[in-house]
Amino acid sequence: QVQLVESGGGLVQPGGSLRLSCLASESTFNFNAMGWYRQTPGKQREWVATITNFGSPYYADSVKGRFTVSKDNAKKTVYLQMSSLKPDDTAVYYCNFQETSRTYWGQGTQVTVSS
Repeated sequence: QVQLVESGGGLVQPGGSLRLSCLASESTFNFNAMGWYRQTPGKQREWVATITNFGSPYYADSVKGRFTVSKDNAKKTVYLQMSSLKPDDTAVYYCNFQETSRTYWGQGTQVTVSS
């Protein structure tokens, strides 16, 4: 069973930055794509960003230009660098790893953007 552990969430002021990390129990080479979703109470989980096994990044329009997804294969870790944060970015952020036939989720980390 693949284990994903997120870290790096917290409270930040509007305009600030945070970096989320997702540590996997297996090599990132085993997965087709890795990424991040977020969810607020009462809403569906929303896709944020994905990075493919080849390193190609994709972003939701709401975060494009402000967030950067990256991976370090040697550390089995995927990152989400978040800048110019807005109150609307407040959510629980989940990392998501995809194999051909299975998807894995982390436990989530809270990000709160507030003054």
